[in-house]
Parts: sequence; C-alpha cells; structure tokens
Amino acid sequence: MTAYTYLLRCSDGSFYVGSTRDLGLRLYQHEIGEGAEYTRHRRPVELVWHEEHEHVGDAFAREKQIQNWSRAKRMALIRQDYAALPALAKKDFGRPVVE
Repeated sequence: MTAYTYLLRCSDGSFYVGSTRDLGLRLYQHEIGEGAEYTRHRRPVELVWHEEHEHVGDAFAREKQIQNWSRAKRMALIRQDYAALPALAKKDFGRPVVE
C-alpha cells in the first residue's frame, strides 16, 4: 500500500512533518483542525513537499529523519536542492565561517 511523507508550511512560517497512507484525507484533516495539535493552532497550512513510499514504515522512518533536520535543510528539500543537503547535515548547518 502506498504511503507518503509530507511537509506543511504553517501560517506562522514553521514546518510540520508527517506521514500517512492517504495524503488527501490527511491534508483535509489538517485544514479543518483535526490533523495534529501542532497544526491545529497554526492554520492555514500549505503542502510544500511530499514523497511517496511503498510501505508505511518507510514513510514513517523518513518522517522521523526529517524531523531531526534543521530549517535550512528542510528548505533545501522543499526547493529540491539535493546537492545542498550533505553540507547542511554538518554541525554548522552550512553557514559560512566567520573569522
């Protein structure tokens, strides 16, 4: 069964990462305030990225991975700037060194 990992941009500019088997239904739940406590108070939300997986376990694992990412790394993912992801994984989050 198909599953999805997704990123929402909330009205306050923050991001919410989730996973689901039914992306359309889950987005509707977020929109009406029944999706998650976090998004309930930050509506409206906008789907900015999603990824399809064969198994729900894979989607959930990807959700947990992205939840640990910095804002900069999430924004690179949304832009599909995959080349930037390795540098953003480092402790300095890709920020230039100031001497």
